[in-house]
Amino acid sequence: MARQRVRKKPMAEINVVPYIDVMLVMLVIFMVTAPLLTQGVKVDLPKADARAVDDKDQEPLVVTVDASGNLYLNIGDDPQQPVDGEALVQRIAAVQRRQPGKPVLIRGDHSVDYGTVISALVLLQQADIPKVGLVTEPPDN
Repeated sequence: MARQRVRKKPMAEINVVPYIDVMLVMLVIFMVTAPLLTQGVKVDLPKADARAVDDKDQEPLVVTVDASGNLYLNIGDDPQQPVDGEALVQRIAAVQRRQPGKPVLIRGDHSVDYGTVISALVLLQQADIPKVGLVTEPPDN
């Protein structure tokens, strides 16, 4: 009986170059997006053609900051009466416990200081409001 010599096939090699390319692209994406995720208060700045909020089934809570920096809330006994920061936090937190996910909006006078609007955002953050919208008026054409 003649012995046949069995040829061994070489092992398949894995080409890792495409995997390295994908990993480098992912690394660049994560490096670009990571600083954007670390912001303390997230707001989307309004554009000229801002779209309306889609939550038509729920009336939003509206915090208004007038030109002199007074805060107003559209719920309570007298919505035209200014409220202090502590009362604002308590009222909004109470509403949020009863109606989780209720939209919250800030209306700021165009002449009010930017720091005053940020202070209102911080008060909403203290009331555990996860998402806040900014109210704008459409531009005059």
